[in-house]
Amino acid sequence: MKWFSSIRAKLLLCFLVFILLFNIVSIAIYMSSNRLTNEYDTSFERFLLYNDVSQHANELYEHTRAYVSERGEEQLNAYFEKRADIKWNVERLRAEQGEEAFHLSTYISLIETHVQNSEITIGFVLREDVEGYTAFLQETQNTAVYIQEDTLGLIDFGLTEYQSMYRDLQSRNEAFRTFAVFLFATTACLAILAAFWFSGGIHKPVQALSSAAKEVSKGNFSGTPVKIESNDEMKLLGDAFNRMRTDINAYVEEMKEKAEMSRLMNELEFKHLQNQMNPHFLFNTLNTVSKMAYLENAHTTSELMDSVSRLLRYNLGSADKAVPLKDEVDVVRSYFHIQQTRFQERIDFQIEMEEEALDVNVPRLVLQPLVENACIHGVESLEEGGTITLRIFTQGPYTIVEVADNGIGMTQKQVEAVFARSVEEAAHVGHSTQIGMANVRRRLQLFYQQEHLFDVRSTLREGTVIRLYLPNEQENEESA
Repeated sequence: MKWFSSIRAKLLLCFLVFILLFNIVSIAIYMSSNRLTNEYDTSFERFLLYNDVSQHANELYEHTRAYVSERGEEQLNAYFEKRADIKWNVERLRAEQGEEAFHLSTYISLIETHVQNSEITIGFVLREDVEGYTAFLQETQNTAVYIQEDTLGLIDFGLTEYQSMYRDLQSRNEAFRTFAVFLFATTACLAILAAFWFSGGIHKPVQALSSAAKEVSKGNFSGTPVKIESNDEMKLLGDAFNRMRTDINAYVEEMKEKAEMSRLMNELEFKHLQNQMNPHFLFNTLNTVSKMAYLENAHTTSELMDSVSRLLRYNLGSADKAVPLKDEVDVVRSYFHIQQTRFQERIDFQIEMEEEALDVNVPRLVLQPLVENACIHGVESLEEGGTITLRIFTQGPYTIVEVADNGIGMTQKQVEAVFARSVEEAAHVGHSTQIGMANVRRRLQLFYQQEHLFDVRSTLREGTVIRLYLPNEQENEESA
């Protein structure tokens, strides 16, 4: 049943059963006790009534005798009040007639006779008939004695019935005691059964979920699904836990695959960047070296060859180690020397830096791709007046590296290629140098675990400014 498919409904049903059971028992005990109490009260009130009748009958005789003796107004009023009391008692006796109807009828007749005798006596006194009131006063006394005797008989008869009622009361008390013991035992058994029922429906699923949660906390996301047979909230909880564990397992596997793929792509892209030596640049460099060796002495040629060798050695270095910014600047100096030798007065290379800002650690090969981009795609096509400037300075928590040129600039599409999410996207929209710049941006993000570390501002026919925001050493250590 659908309404019974929840723990709350089961608890409410058990509570309602127990409450209904106790209410029925309480009502039955109350009604039985109330009936016995009423019977007891009725019997006791009847005994009191018999006693009042006997007492009033005797007092009626005494008031009658007092009036006969003194004949005063006070005695007569007292007589009338007592006669009214005894008549009221007669009316109460008539209402009480039941199993004692025969005895009460005789008793009531005797009381009425007693009242009549007293009235006749009073009448003879008023007529000054001494012989009459003397005879009826004696009759009044005799009926008072008879009433007392009958009262004792009725009380004795009532006590006999009361003994029977008392025995019945004792028997019922014994039955109630036995019933109470039976009710306690039955309730205890029902409570134990209900406890076992709920413990089987709640404790076992919770235990299963707890064991499965411990397995998950240890990193085991592929355990046996939790099976819960009940149809309440525990089953919903178990199904939700199984779905959650399955989803987490799938997510973890997906993350592992993505991490492995990202690592392979990063290695591939970095190797590609390391090996990315422009054939045109190498041809022009070697041609320049050949001409210089022909036209000059060996000193200039030697310096040029040293710059080329330093550049090649640095490019072929270990890719998984960070280097001080100073090493990157030295490589750029070698690159500037080679290009200065090649272009002579056509391009001016400038370096402006703060020496204390060169100790920050950076990924290998982050400056040369930017300088190379400024040279090849920025100022190489200019016949004269080309300038490339490398600036390094500290600004707040960052070391700023700025590569600026006054070349032909970049289109918006080329700038967007630099900020592509992957090298593959950059390849679709930009030149190979833009691919290198996108790789630099991504490696900076991976190295510092921050997003906004790379900025490009470019205007066609006016030049390009590239800025790197390198966190200082303290920031590096915190992020590591």
